[in-house]
Amino acid sequence: MAKPFKRINFFKGFLTTEQDWNDAERYHVEKRKLHNRMFHAPGVIPGQGDELRVTSRGRGDLSVEIGSGYAIDAQGHDIVLPEKQIKTLNPADFKLPQTIYVVVRYVEQLTDFIAYKENLDYQGHRRVEEGCKIEFSIVEPDIAHEVELGRIYLEKGAKRVTDARDPHAPGPNEIDLRFVRSAGVAGQRLSPQLLWRLREIVAQEKRVLAYLGRVKKIIAAQDALHAVITLEMLLRTAFVDHSNIWDLLHIIAELEWDIVYEVEGRVPDLSAMDQFRGFKRNVEILRGQVLDRRRTDDALDNVLRYQSMASDAIESMLDSIRPELEDLRVLEGAPTAEDGGTELAGIAMEDIKVRSEAFTDKLVIDGKTWVLVDTIDVLDADSEAAHDFVIRDAEDTYRTRQKLRYPDGTVIEDRGIAHEGGHCEFKVRNLTPHHAVLMIRRMDYVHGDYQAEIHVNGQRLDRILNCDGEDRKYRWRNWPFVIPAQHISTQVITVKQVMLTADRDINMFRYWFYQLQ
Repeated sequence: MAKPFKRINFFKGFLTTEQDWNDAERYHVEKRKLHNRMFHAPGVIPGQGDELRVTSRGRGDLSVEIGSGYAIDAQGHDIVLPEKQIKTLNPADFKLPQTIYVVVRYVEQLTDFIAYKENLDYQGHRRVEEGCKIEFSIVEPDIAHEVELGRIYLEKGAKRVTDARDPHAPGPNEIDLRFVRSAGVAGQRLSPQLLWRLREIVAQEKRVLAYLGRVKKIIAAQDALHAVITLEMLLRTAFVDHSNIWDLLHIIAELEWDIVYEVEGRVPDLSAMDQFRGFKRNVEILRGQVLDRRRTDDALDNVLRYQSMASDAIESMLDSIRPELEDLRVLEGAPTAEDGGTELAGIAMEDIKVRSEAFTDKLVIDGKTWVLVDTIDVLDADSEAAHDFVIRDAEDTYRTRQKLRYPDGTVIEDRGIAHEGGHCEFKVRNLTPHHAVLMIRRMDYVHGDYQAEIHVNGQRLDRILNCDGEDRKYRWRNWPFVIPAQHISTQVITVKQVMLTADRDINMFRYWFYQLQ
């Protein structure tokens, strides 16, 4: 706030001018913008109209439809689109292939012009219309001046734009909504009765999921338990509302569906029980209702009813196993993968690719012992800074958070970054010179069949990093690559990973580095 706010103050005999009236109006406009900036994060307001959602028109062309809605930019402008709009991409306007952003900007224009015939000195616009403009842009959106509604990586020769088949991993010529900001909404408007029901159901879910996770050893149930505990914490902050409860319940419903997949896949005795079939049936119904996002008290009450019936179905089994629950204890002192315990059994190098367990301090691979010396957690600022992690000369880069499965069905959520073209560079530390290094990269294997060069300290290795094949169902892989001992001459090396295959990106979520003992 560079200047103090000044309201107009009328008094007897005060002769006002057009500037006085405009100043009075400007005061209220700036105060509203100040409130928006201070109390709401910029972005699209959840639950208003169609939430400015960008969708394809299903006509096999390059047009998209933007639904009605309301947004706020970082300056505090109210951006209101009262009716849907249709926009058509013109490939001639862009140098393809390229990422094209759909943005909405706040605009003003003077309207209602009037001129008085008696005296033409008295003329002007009687109104200022507050509106918005939807545009296509090739520049990363600046929230201070515009709000992103979606993006599309448009290929050369593209004939149509479609909705993403997988919203978590949109492909070329598909609408990508992953980076649309949601505006912060302060306060809690749910009725006390609904809040009470939510808290009761959360308590019941914790009991049920603890049984499935700790007694029946269902890994997906442990993930769901953590999500329910998080929801319980959010309820205590008094910031859970129709604007976010549907997204929160969607996360829990999908995790519960993961439980169904896991139980049916590896615990047949449990999946055959009537109680579990009841759980599955009710979770299936509530998943569909959560996705509807009707954002009304009645709709939320109905979702909670099905969630309660799903939990009841499992809880009806608890009486028979109550002693088992009471005897449940966590073994202390036993090393686990999370604790950095030692891998005792040897595995093959090919098995590394599909390993879902955490990587331990030591691995015995093909009869050789490898010791963990360094790790990089991609998108963790401290980890990246410690390793000088950087991407250069890329045609396109994007950040992503994925919740995917390994081939054994284990679900893991991780965040990472991908780039098309160019190269990634980072340092590996804590090395012993003249010992080979095993570099393991967690990656999304949905699109493979590419090659990359590996350079160490500026020297290109003779071996090419080949990523063969792909898997659209079980998408997590850990891709290994061995750097020969003759290239390890110092305790710190600089690794450069250069993408060779055109029109393919290379993604990375986490790195582990082992040295041959």
